[in-house]
Amino acid sequence: MKAIKWMLCILAVALTGCVTAPAKKDLSAFHTAAPRSILVVPAVNKSLDVDAPNYLLSTLTLPLAEKGFYIFPVNTAKFVLEQEGLYEGEQIHHQPPETLAQLFGADAVLYVTINRWDAQYLVLAATVIVESDYRMVGKDGTELWSATQRMQYSPGNNGGGLVGALVSAALARMAPNYLPLTQQANQQVFVLGPNAIPDGPYRPVKK
Repeated sequence: MKAIKWMLCILAVALTGCVTAPAKKDLSAFHTAAPRSILVVPAVNKSLDVDAPNYLLSTLTLPLAEKGFYIFPVNTAKFVLEQEGLYEGEQIHHQPPETLAQLFGADAVLYVTINRWDAQYLVLAATVIVESDYRMVGKDGTELWSATQRMQYSPGNNGGGLVGALVSAALARMAPNYLPLTQQANQQVFVLGPNAIPDGPYRPVKK
């Protein structure tokens, strides 16, 4: 009987493919630190789109606030950092997290590095891609949490045939819409994914 069950399991894997669930990360450091406020600093941009960090920054506040944390207003934080002579994401990420947290009185600092923010064009199709690394560090310099998220989207031609496919691909290449993908990536990382951050102290209690 055990042999039959084992063979059925092997057959099921062969038919469905091998799916490996993401390994659960240790969040004990996050629970110990129990941050209440998070400082989101400008991102490091490894893509070719110079506007990517500002677009990304505009999407980070909402999911973190919905998770129950106080988020320092990102534009205000950016202005304060510039007054301290810190203008570029690369420069800011090299600052000690303890210094940044103390400057704002934050419990944790969120760093994001943009690895991909582009559109690939193949005549009849275009694929929009965003990929970022996320890292949260406590005010004492302890890493509390990290994640990497990649999202991609290939717009269809809505039944427009060859011409429709060409138009859709050309539009996606000329004016790719990164914001929905970035918002989805943030939701997956902070809220929905297997290694989403724990709820903060200000998360509304569901009735």
